Amino acid sequence: MRAFTFERPSTIKAAAKAAAANPEAKFIAGGTNLLDLMKLEIETPTHLIDVNGLGMDKIEPTTEGGVRIGALVRNTDLAANETIRRDYGLLSRALVAGASGQLRNKATTAGNLLQRTRCPYFYDTNQPCNKRQPGSGCSAIGGFSRQHAVVGASESCIATHPSDMAIAMRVLDAVVETVKAGGEARSIPIAEFYRLPGDTPHIENVLERGEIITSVVLPPPLGGKHIYRKVRDRASYAFALVSVGAIIQPDGKGRVALGGVAHEPWRVEDAEADLPNGAKVVASGLMAGSRPTEQNRFKVELVERTLGAVIAEARG
Repeated sequence: MRAFTFERPSTIKAAAKAAAANPEAKFIAGGTNLLDLMKLEIETPTHLIDVNGLGMDKIEPTTEGGVRIGALVRNTDLAANETIRRDYGLLSRALVAGASGQLRNKATTAGNLLQRTRCPYFYDTNQPCNKRQPGSGCSAIGGFSRQHAVVGASESCIATHPSDMAIAMRVLDAVVETVKAGGEARSIPIAEFYRLPGDTPHIENVLERGEIITSVVLPPPLGGKHIYRKVRDRASYAFALVSVGAIIQPDGKGRVALGGVAHEPWRVEDAEADLPNGAKVVASGLMAGSRPTEQNRFKVELVERTLGAVIAEARG
């Protein structure tokens, strides 16, 4: 790990200003992803800004009937919260599926949204990777690609987004609240938060330099069955080959998003209208334009089968 300087600002605005002033700075909270990347010299910040003392650790009701989740709320606390379990069960289930208890005890809401891909070529500094070193090439294309994206990818990157929590947030239409370096507040619908790789896979979201996530707001709860189903190579502590987060109403209508298949939580709202017609037609809409490799072609069928299991569970 390379040497770095460290500070603990006393206000959110001071933290954002400090990060904007130093392009080599990073915010740190739980550190469950960042510290690993620093040890491998994939991330090499010269300055760390500890945000743990800024008080963004509450789960509170909003005047609109929803919930505001502080950026520093730990994954364990969020998953166990009575309101989240009762009204946003999809989110609680996705969090519990996401990591071991030890990691959930440290990982934060904002950090979960911002975690980097687990592509093995991204983690291997001896291999070209456009996400790690723009313009160097994508080793996964033509390499071992079983875990990689089958939809929404590009000629520059076929990595997937690893977050389970983000899948639930996408289904729930969460809004990410931030403070910019100048102190201005911003609200970003999660549908607009992530960027597809295109020619710039190293730019993963719409945050500006110095902009800090302060909270995530969930709208008023939706009734229906909240289901999160994750298919992985082993039963625990593994990233998804395919995951399905869904809220399905008694009449069969609902919402659905996928994990493990794209560079971002993958939701195609036009396809959701076909949920009452069964998994095959919905999966066809979700996977429209997919470009799998020979090694991950199975994911296209796995999406249909997993979605079918979710629909069957919702119907009881």
